[in-house]
Amino acid sequence: MYRKGPHGPFCVFIANAPHHAQAKVEFVTDTVSRITSLLAPLLESLGLELWGLEYVPTSGRSLLRVYINVADRHVGIEDCERASREISAVMDVHDPISGEYTLEVSSPGIDRPLYTPAQFALYVGQQIKLSLRLPVDGRRRMQGVIKATDAQTLSLQVDEQLLSIAFTQIEKARVVPDLVALGLASAAPVRRAPRKGTS
Repeated sequence: MYRKGPHGPFCVFIANAPHHAQAKVEFVTDTVSRITSLLAPLLESLGLELWGLEYVPTSGRSLLRVYINVADRHVGIEDCERASREISAVMDVHDPISGEYTLEVSSPGIDRPLYTPAQFALYVGQQIKLSLRLPVDGRRRMQGVIKATDAQTLSLQVDEQLLSIAFTQIEKARVVPDLVALGLASAAPVRRAPRKGTS
């Protein structure tokens, strides 16, 4: 049985999504906007940042995933637990989602999703993976280096091409972490040419 209220780092709810695809997109967008307006100031009061959230309505148990960030340190389990308790309380009062759903609160991680132009700007010069709503240059999925951003578009170097992609066309985006730069992997050894007379 699932009920409202905290359940460890989770809380559980259910929501019925509209059947028509476009109506579902608008429903999810409106719900995300309402929840964002509730949670952003709440998390700021806790010394945390709302990095982004994802709402996935289903006919069964829906999912609300909330990513939190701290500017000057790593997010700890204590941050997630504290944020989860406060989020649960606010959601119970305002009830922006009817029914039951699962609440997950976590750090964005090193392969963090990107949601806003300001977040993309933080990763200029780094690799990201994209899923697009409509194909660009015949592709909906691509990986490349962010070369520049402005309020509306992203310049992405994909192989030998520089593509301009509107943020409104981005369905999902994630950072591809440089594990060597982060100290989580060693650089590939440099192969030396054999000396003459050796094999």
